[in-house]
Amino acid sequence: MSLGKIAKKNIGLALILPWWIGFAIFKLYPFITSMVYSLHDYNLFRQPEFLGLGNYISILNDSLTMKAFGVTFLYAVCTVPLELGFALFIAYILNYKMKGINFFRTAYYIPSILGGSVSIAVLWKFLFRTEGLVNMILGRFGVEPFNWLGDPNGAFIVIVLLKVWQFGSPMVIFLAALKGVSEDLYEAASIDGAKKWRQFVSITVPLITPVIFYNFVTQLCNKFQEFNGPFIITQGGPLRSTTLVSLLVYNNAFKSYNMGMASAIAWLLFLIIMMFTAVAFISQKHWVYYSDEDGR
Repeated sequence: MSLGKIAKKNIGLALILPWWIGFAIFKLYPFITSMVYSLHDYNLFRQPEFLGLGNYISILNDSLTMKAFGVTFLYAVCTVPLELGFALFIAYILNYKMKGINFFRTAYYIPSILGGSVSIAVLWKFLFRTEGLVNMILGRFGVEPFNWLGDPNGAFIVIVLLKVWQFGSPMVIFLAALKGVSEDLYEAASIDGAKKWRQFVSITVPLITPVIFYNFVTQLCNKFQEFNGPFIITQGGPLRSTTLVSLLVYNNAFKSYNMGMASAIAWLLFLIIMMFTAVAFISQKHWVYYSDEDGR
């Protein structure tokens, strides 16, 4: 076989080679290295000492670490349904044809673009200070100022609201799905006397369940890995009420320099995310409806 034919045959591999190099260096190598570090006592200043499952046993026996996993689970349980609920509600409204609708679609999407930035988290922190804008508005209605960031429950609510406010990305995906629902189905339902709510429950929701499932899985994974809000707004406090697992990984790795423990916590989080994702995929056959039976 000539060199020209070989080159032509492998041109596809050559085109994706830069991606493979980047994947191997920045994804695969850190992935494998963290797994190795999780089995060692390693703090960057001395040679790793093999511990086997010692780090994992320490995690399970540490009440503060387990509390962080509990807080992270509660955070995901609170934020995912609220965010997806708001996203679907706003998408349903924005699906109507009305004047200036494109402006409102853009306005509702902007928080998702800005939400991950440090500046927005800092702004959120100022809004919920004791003398912040939120307490000023509540004061107009005779409500006494509340120390949002100094109360464990209040601080948790603040970081949940920050994430729920960023519902733009799933909203856009829901909006695309809603546009794919045939108008003929709504017209037939209207002729049969079905009201808007019945149409939404019996037609809209079943037909967009694949998109609901996609948004649920992606947002669930994102919420288990949330870092910016708790780190900037509350630093994990008060009383570790907002210490999520990602913040715990950061503290162990870059404050205590305990890379072995940080890697073990990260791997345990990875396994938990995989477990919940697997449960979601297994459960989809009971509530996700595909137009093609082979897609079940």
